[in-house]
Amino acid sequence: MNSPVAIVGAGLGGLTLARVLHINGIPATVYEAEASPTARPQGGLLDIHDYNGQPALRAADLMDEFRGIVLEGRQAMRILDRGGNVLLDEADDGTGGRPEVPRGELRRILLESLPAGAVRWGHKVGGARSLGGGRHELAFADGSTVTTDLLVGADGGWSRVRPLLSDAVPEYTGMSFVETYLFDVGTRHPDTANAVGDGTMLALDPSGMEIHAHRESAGTVHAYVTLAKPQDWFADMDFTETGTDVTLSRIAAEFEGWAPELTVLITESDTTPVLRPHNALPGGHRWDRIPGVTLLGDAAHLGAQDGEGANFAMLDAAELGQALAAHPDDIEAALTAYEQALFPRGAAAAAESEAANNATLQDAIDFFTQDGRTR
Repeated sequence: MNSPVAIVGAGLGGLTLARVLHINGIPATVYEAEASPTARPQGGLLDIHDYNGQPALRAADLMDEFRGIVLEGRQAMRILDRGGNVLLDEADDGTGGRPEVPRGELRRILLESLPAGAVRWGHKVGGARSLGGGRHELAFADGSTVTTDLLVGADGGWSRVRPLLSDAVPEYTGMSFVETYLFDVGTRHPDTANAVGDGTMLALDPSGMEIHAHRESAGTVHAYVTLAKPQDWFADMDFTETGTDVTLSRIAAEFEGWAPELTVLITESDTTPVLRPHNALPGGHRWDRIPGVTLLGDAAHLGAQDGEGANFAMLDAAELGQALAAHPDDIEAALTAYEQALFPRGAAAAAESEAANNATLQDAIDFFTQDGRTR
């Protein structure tokens, strides 16, 4: 089977590319390992920025749909210290440049904007190889194959497409999130509800330990507990329902002395905790131009989690789609133009991410009070 444009990965980046190509009359097929759009939860809220994510949605002609899923008031920002003392409290006055939306809803509007059959679910890529002349073959786990004139890896940090272009592999940054949820927080944990506020809460400590929390819908608070620990520290921890109590107790012990309204986000989780190690590609990751294949999003420039990943993936996708539309008869000219913008942007993002990871408490406060960040 032949697919003129094959996109691997039905995340936000891959779907944005398919949408931009579609509205420019360029057919594309997205291949996704998951069995269906509902095969797994899509995560919590995303703040979609006015300098990368929103321009991508504008290029995809989906701004009206985007505005319809924005959760009003969620741009509020609070920064606390480990004792629960408020260091910064910014209300959402409606003028901010980072509205919050549910990730699953954003993915839904992208999927609904594509023609039927544009996403092939249950197509797990086992490998990819060059056929010469800019053509490539994808081999799937079920034994089927597809050949393509343009292959785009939008398949995340552990991309199966990236080895065609680069030997780089992600490495652990030394930081991990442990993800938890509290439900009906206003009734069951009112002190925690007050500490989190109406939007995003960051509880920071000079040691580097942090608790991030987001107010979601229907009284739900979604938390990310940040731990600067080697991977071996987590090796014997049981991140299943059976081991939840022991695992959360061990994590909470690292936050001894923190305010109880903050540690409740660990100890009283209503869901099984999820470990999310931070991995990153080398800063400034790039590759030589190889005909017929390119990357976007985390496949191209995976960095430590800093709130930019989904936004940059969508911007990459929009710019690639626009480049292909501008060069309909010259794929290589389009890919060259796209990568000339991609590489410096990825290097700058990596540098900013590294700086954020080394930031002081005051740096964080300064960052979130910049124009366009919380206002």
